[in-house]
Amino acid sequence: MHDFRRLRVWQLARELGVAVDGAVRRFPRRDRGVVSGQLRRAALSIHPNIAEGCGKCSRRETARFLQIASASAKETESHLVVAGDLQLLSPELCDRLIDKSRTIQRMLESLMRNLP
Repeated sequence: MHDFRRLRVWQLARELGVAVDGAVRRFPRRDRGVVSGQLRRAALSIHPNIAEGCGKCSRRETARFLQIASASAKETESHLVVAGDLQLLSPELCDRLIDKSRTIQRMLESLMRNLP
């Protein structure tokens, strides 16, 4: 498969991970790391799974890691919704991050459908 760094979906996933990491660092102490930890782990696991999938030899193995990345993007979206509900994120930032997560999900679905 392609060099993962050239994949737009990997680039967006990396940007999302960095943005989420920066956002959770500003969460108030009352979170006690619960929401922030789950959100950070989910968001930062998307791009490495895409990269690992690109390194696999078979279409089946590649698809498996892309599915894991997609599931992490969905998990990230869910945690972002809760962070918004708890007012840990501004509505604008929350919406931007959710939109990016959904874009990544759509791109991964398309990539899986079109694997060589």
